[in-house]
This record gives sequence, structure tokens and C-alpha cells, in this order.
Amino acid sequence: MKVFIAGIDGYLGWALAQYLAARGHKVAGNDMFYRRQWVEEVGSHSAIPVYSLPERLAAFRARFGTDILFREGDLLDYTFLKSFLADFQPDAIVHFAEMPSAPYSMIDQAHAAFTQHNNVIGSLNVLWAIKEACPQAHLIKLGTMGEYGTPNVDIPEGFFEVEFRGRKDVLPFPRQAGSFYHWSKVHDSNNTMFACRIWGLRATDIMQGVVFGTRIDEMGEDPILRSRLDFDQCFGTAVNRFCCQAVIGHPLTLYGRGGQTRGFLPLRDSMQCLTITIENPPKAGEYRVFNQFEECYTVEELAYLVQEVGSEIGLNVEIHHYDNPRTEQDKHYYNPDRNHLINLGYQPTHDVRAEVRIMLQDLLQHKARIMEKEDILVPDIRWDGSRRRSFIIDEQRVAPQS
Repeated sequence: MKVFIAGIDGYLGWALAQYLAARGHKVAGNDMFYRRQWVEEVGSHSAIPVYSLPERLAAFRARFGTDILFREGDLLDYTFLKSFLADFQPDAIVHFAEMPSAPYSMIDQAHAAFTQHNNVIGSLNVLWAIKEACPQAHLIKLGTMGEYGTPNVDIPEGFFEVEFRGRKDVLPFPRQAGSFYHWSKVHDSNNTMFACRIWGLRATDIMQGVVFGTRIDEMGEDPILRSRLDFDQCFGTAVNRFCCQAVIGHPLTLYGRGGQTRGFLPLRDSMQCLTITIENPPKAGEYRVFNQFEECYTVEELAYLVQEVGSEIGLNVEIHHYDNPRTEQDKHYYNPDRNHLINLGYQPTHDVRAEVRIMLQDLLQHKARIMEKEDILVPDIRWDGSRRRSFIIDEQRVAPQS
């Protein structure tokens, strides 16, 4: 298959390009390298060195014996996007080219407006470009489990049956996003669903949980082929951030009491899920939703897991509870479905503990690089619009007895 990856230079995009190439798929993609710029803007860098794209493309060619058709360009440039898709004629388009951070979207008015404009208009351009350049292509749009929020009922995969005043219908499950970033993803979902209905496009909306991990097997041992891994408050997701903190001896920054529950999955399993989705497209006019995660954990459970695995390899890992800079429930019901990908053959390859061990061992090689940015590990972006560093509300060094 011919697969176009928007945002191919990013954490997921670069890994997926290699995963697909190893399975014989032809890959093309675009990027504007904004992720590199955003991380630098917030005072950080990737824990794992990120090489220039020409170096990456050369290493890719050497390992996989094929080239990535790459063009630098922005999804907000509709002429560029439509022309690229018309030339490549992809079977599938994977859309990773959005600003992916809730805290970044909450910094101030300018960052909130940028997030909404970049994500919503860029995704709208993708829909129009598919319609006009390659209408049979399958769009795989990366959504997020964060679109649903934390309702006090089970979370289906996109749709549920409703009975109201004696009548029944199948309707989109209500979204209760928790940041301007997450709301931009909700808007994308609505626009995608609408485009499928009126134009007969085919799309899969991947409601992805929190992804973590330093590698996939297809990368081998070439450092140039590694994906980036961020650990700052904006772009460092929970497990990635905890592991980077653990290897330098910084207390894990647990927000509030840590009772927030989310779905998580390793990077390698995210690649498997995305590829299964690509290789099993929906029919024309169908908009479908896949919830993509492996298991649900509280953030506190993950912090203690990192502490325990760190101890097994000789790390002394402390956990500090900080006041939560976000506006979110500290403890809540959370029970999402995840049947569609399993029915298509998804089988988890690594458990969380094994993946965390691999991560810690990989990141120890970059300890000095992480320590260069140690001063940015305590968050200061708050949902109320202020900028003040979080403070410790409790220190815990030993996991509680179950």
C-alpha cells in the first residue's frame, strides 16, 4: 500500500514510517518541523537526540532499501497539500500533523488560538484535499481518548444507542474535552464525520491513549533511526516524563493525588494498531471510531511502577505529589471499550513493566542530556491562565501496600 504520513518527523510519524517500510509499504510524508520548535520554545529538548531529516532519510534508505518521498510543507498551505496528494495518490493518509499538547494550548490566548487554528483548519484542509485529489484514500485521523473526558458511565467506541422519550437512535458519544487542544480534536472528529457523510469519504478516527516508549524493533540499533522522546511539561507524556525523571534522580512529578485514570499503550503496540487500521479500511462513506489503548491505570499506579522497575535496576526513585496545575477530577470512574482493534487481530506484544525497563535502560545512556534541562521538570502552566510553579503537597518514597 502507499501510505502518506502527515507529520512524519514526529514521535509517532517517524516510528510508523519504519514500521510500515519493514512490511513492504511505500511511504511518503510531509513536515514543517514545528515539534522541534515547540519543544525548544518551552525550554527543553528531546531526551534522545534527534538528527536532521537528511540524516534520517539516508539512514532509512540504508536500513530498508527504499526512500521516503518527503516534502517540507504545511497543511495550512492547501495548494501544497493538494498537489502532494495528487502526485502520490495514497491508499491511506495518516494525520499526525497537529499540535499535540494540552498544556501548550493553555499557556495563554495566543497559544490557544494557534492550537485551534493550526489543528482544525489543517485537518479541514486534509479533508478537502482528499475529496479533490484522492477521494478513494482512507484517512486515519489521530484523535485522543481525551476527547471523551471522564464521564461517569462506560465509554463506547465513538457511538452509543440512546433512548429518549420512547424513541431510539445511535448517536455520537458526548465529548467532554479538558483543554483547548482536546477541544480542537473534537472539532476535527465532527468535521471528519460530516465529510464522510456528505462526500462519501472513508475515515477511521483513532482515539489513542497515552503512548510511551523509546523504541520499536524495526529501528534496530542505529541511533539516527530512533524517534524523539520528550519529558517537559508540555510534550512529555506521563510515563515518558516519569522515566526521564527517574534516571536523573529527580522525584517523579505526580499531579495531585494521582487518581486520574487513563488508557496507555507502548509505542510498539501503537504502531501495530495503526498498521492494522491502515490494512483494514472502512467502506466508502463510513466514519468509524477505534479506541486504542492497552490497559488503564491511574497516574499514581504508573509512578509506583516506574519506582519499582527503577529499583530493580539500581535506581533510587522518589515520588512527590505536586498540586495539580490542571483542572481535572483527581479520582473518577473510567471504563472505555476497545473491541474493534482486537476484533481485527490486535495482540499486545509487551507488558507495561517490560517496556518501562527497556525505557529506563535506554534513557540511562542519555542521563547527562536530560540533566541539562532538569530545571523545567516542575510544571508552571496552569489551567487558570497563570504561570507559577507547582509546589509539593506530599512526599512518598515507598509504594503503599495493596
